[in-house]
Amino acid sequence: MTIVVAYKYAANSQDASVAPDGHVDWSRAKEAVSEYDSVAIQFARHAAAAAGGDVVGVTVGGAAAGTPNARKGALARGLDRALVLADDATSGWNATATGSALAHLVERIDGVDCVMTGDASVDEGAQMIPALIAGHLGWPCFLEVRAIDRTADGWRLVQDHQGGTRTVDVAGHVVISVATDAVEAKSPGMKDILAAGKKPSEDVALAEVQPADVTWDVVGRAPAPTQARRRELFDGADAPAELAAALKTTGVL
Repeated sequence: MTIVVAYKYAANSQDASVAPDGHVDWSRAKEAVSEYDSVAIQFARHAAAAAGGDVVGVTVGGAAAGTPNARKGALARGLDRALVLADDATSGWNATATGSALAHLVERIDGVDCVMTGDASVDEGAQMIPALIAGHLGWPCFLEVRAIDRTADGWRLVQDHQGGTRTVDVAGHVVISVATDAVEAKSPGMKDILAAGKKPSEDVALAEVQPADVTWDVVGRAPAPTQARRRELFDGADAPAELAAALKTTGVL
């Protein structure tokens, strides 16, 4: 049994700064495996240990994702090996192309039963990649999963749902995104980093992957529509209840 974790080597948006003219400066943002993906790797490690399998990482990104430090940073978090497509040409890809390329990497691995991702990418946070991978593979996809167990036919998932949780039995393969607090991701120690240097990683050339060809052009822009603000004053002993009722009516609560 093999669990694949799709991770991203990227700069944290919290380290970026915005200039007065609206330009986003990423020069001080250091690239690393995001904390969301670290949770997914640790989650996969626990699931693989319980079911007797291994954990393989796949990533698509710029040339920095293929550096020794980037590989060690991912492998030290619990991966057994990794497939890396590192090419600066991918910087112009949209999420659809990236998702299809990740699905292609998954298809190169034998015996994959489950693909996991973090809750979101640390730089964009669009939460689209798990669904895109699943779409290209033809597998079901579940978000916000906080527990997983192997069953005779597939997997039993515990998923955050409408303020609570629900348990779902899935037959066959599945793609999931892991809830941010599903497990506590530990920082790798020196022993983990040294061991990561001995773990295998495979380079995948850009020419070996055929990402989905999606083209689009921005044909116009317009400012967001303005709405008149509702100004209403509540006074008297019933003011708190009236305010709460008004907020519920407008969908704030």
